[in-house]
Parts: sequence; structure tokens; C-alpha cells
Amino acid sequence: MSRLRIVWEYGGVLIGTAVVAASFNMFLVPNQIAAGGISGLGVVLYHVFSLPVGPTIFFLNLPLFIIAAVVFGFRFILRGLFGAVALSVMVEVLHFLPVVTEDLLLASLFGGIVMGIGIAIVFRFQGSTGGTVLAAQVLNKLFGFSTGQSLLGVDFLVVALAGIVFNLELAMYALISLFVTSWVIDLVQEGLRSSKAILVVSAKTNQIAERILKEMDRGATIFVGKGAYTKEPREMVLTVVSQAEVTQVKKIVQETDEKAFVILGNAHEVLGEGFKAPPGN
Repeated sequence: MSRLRIVWEYGGVLIGTAVVAASFNMFLVPNQIAAGGISGLGVVLYHVFSLPVGPTIFFLNLPLFIIAAVVFGFRFILRGLFGAVALSVMVEVLHFLPVVTEDLLLASLFGGIVMGIGIAIVFRFQGSTGGTVLAAQVLNKLFGFSTGQSLLGVDFLVVALAGIVFNLELAMYALISLFVTSWVIDLVQEGLRSSKAILVVSAKTNQIAERILKEMDRGATIFVGKGAYTKEPREMVLTVVSQAEVTQVKKIVQETDEKAFVILGNAHEVLGEGFKAPPGN
């Protein structure tokens, strides 16, 4: 990896952590919203013991990084360690940012949105801030828990602790913020453009594919499978189109072969000609 590429990626992680820190200082910390994870635990400890959020997040992450370094190796945690340090520093550096609102619903919604954008930027640049994601990876490696189960469990414990320390209402607002953050991360990672993958099983695959190519100017792939029950070969057409083009594909299939079997699914990210350019192009 070139030095310019390394600087670019670490710079992106730094920007992402700054956005996350802004979410803390402008929305979450002042309103006692602990939206899961190590950072949420930092919010709780800030209001209980007046501990500064930035250093608290770092020191809570430190044991996780030590365990992860032993389990996975130092290279695995290097960029995450940078992200954790950057987040801790940014929370303190941006402490001067004003509190935007004291309305708990607005704070949980917009705090989740801003945090989701920041974390998504960090992910885009192949970074991490440690926290519950790192804890989930360690639990998966050591005890066999799935990453999703571990992530959900750790976040739930932090939100439950916030409910005990603050009140149940604040815990519910924290859950709202947590869900909004997850949704925004997916939105930023996958984009607003929704594409559909369509698989057509038909005896007239050549005609269907030809019409898709000529009438829609979309690519199509024909491949052969075998029916599990009949043991007979079956040809299939696979194509990816935009949401707006789905109706036209269905019309082509219906007109060409009324007995065709059609599977329609979401394609969260499509790279290539006619869609989004691959990274680096």
C-alpha cells in the first residue's frame, strides 16, 4: 500500500471520528443519551462520576485492544487503535461545540443520524473505533457467539445500565438513537440508489435475455442449473436493474414466457457499467 493511500485512509478515519465526536458533544452527552456500546458507557460514567468522555472511552477500549491483539495479532487492531485514540481526542477537542437541542426526541434522532454518518465514514476508509464491534469479534473468537448476537448483547447491557442509572425513558431514547445510527450507517454505506437482482427460470431464456439487452440496454447472464426434483437441466437469466426498471423486466418476461419462474431481490450495492463505478476508477 502506497504512503499516499495510507494517509488518505487514516485521514478519512480522522474525519469520521470528528463527526462522531460532534454527535456526542452536540446531542448525546448533554441529554444523557447512552446509545449503546463503549461510547454509551462513557456517557453514563460522565454523568455519574464526572469523568471526561473522551479519555474514558479510550481507557474502556484499552483492555479490548489488548485481548484482541493477543487473539488476532497486533496488525489486526492497528487501525482500530488509531480510530479509538482519534475519537477520544476529538471528543475533547470539539468539546466547545454548542448543545443544539434539549428536546430528547430530537437529540436522539439527530444524534443517531450524525453518529451514523461519522461511523459510516470510518468504515468507508477501512477503519474502526473499537468498542462493541471489537468486543463482539473477541467473543466470537473465544466463545463461539455470533458477531451479531455479541453486538446486540453488549449494546443491550449498556442501554439497560443507562435505564438503571438515569431512567427508563432515557433508555428508550437511547434505543431510538441506536436504531437510527444503524440505519444511517447502512444508508451511507449502500447509498440511496436501490437496485434489484432478477433471476428468471424459463425455457425461453435466450429470447428474454435478448429483449433485456436490446430494449433496456442492460446486461444479462444465462447459466444452466438442474432441477432438484426432476433432475433435468434448467436455464436461467440473471440481470440487475434499477428500481424503476423492474416493471419493464416483468413485462418482458410475462410477454415472452407466461410460465417463467421469477425471483426478485434487493441488490444493496452494484459496481460496474451502468451502475456505480468501482473504487479507484
